[in-house]
Amino acid sequence: MDMKKRITLELRNRSPAEIVELVVDNSRSADGEVEGLTDDFTALEFLSMVNVGLSSLAKIPSLPKLRKLELSDNNLSGSLETLAEKCPNLTYLNLSGNKIKELSTLEALQNLKNLQSLDLFNCEITSLEEYRESVFELLPQVTYLDGFDQEDNEAPDSDANDEDEDGEDGAGPTGDYGEDDDEEEEEDGSEGGEVGLSFQVNQGNQEDYEDEEDYADEDEEQAGAQGQKRKRDVEDEGEDDDDDDEDN
Repeated sequence: MDMKKRITLELRNRSPAEIVELVVDNSRSADGEVEGLTDDFTALEFLSMVNVGLSSLAKIPSLPKLRKLELSDNNLSGSLETLAEKCPNLTYLNLSGNKIKELSTLEALQNLKNLQSLDLFNCEITSLEEYRESVFELLPQVTYLDGFDQEDNEAPDSDANDEDEDGEDGAGPTGDYGEDDDEEEEEDGSEGGEVGLSFQVNQGNQEDYEDEEDYADEDEEQAGAQGQKRKRDVEDEGEDDDDDDEDN
């Protein structure tokens, strides 16, 4: 897909002025120039054009709010002076995998006063003797080169920093803890329900057992009373027999 068509699709019926981030990686530039971008992208802060066949930046429009620019895996060997004019507020620039060979090519970046991070991985310039020292000397505003500062301290994760600024990191764990608490409460509740049910069953069994004992006692009492009655009846019959004998 060509770059111009890809940008149209990425707009998704929005106006260019509404776009803050734009990714057109792996689209194709027919003549090696930037296509489809205009000065109307006034709010654009992040632009990624990885592996699109760029050999020149001459046609990049004015992007005054652009802070991060991804241009890795293209065919750029120069024309970097355009960036200082059209994207003066860049803080991050990735030129990895391009055809930058000479230190002099980077002189055009001296006017990017806010540039803090520069990546030149897999560019021929990295094979120069004292490459890192020379770049830091040429571009004193740059803090991180190829992901590390002059003391070899690794650059912080830019995505993590953005999340911290947005407060997303703080909100995430809080929500997780809330879910865990709810789960624990549900588990406690279910355990409590099981205990309560067992208690009720045991209590019911105990009551049934006590009722059975009461019935047994009543049966014994009734049996005893019936036995005594039968005994009295037998004695009465005996007395009647004796009276009959005397009469005879």
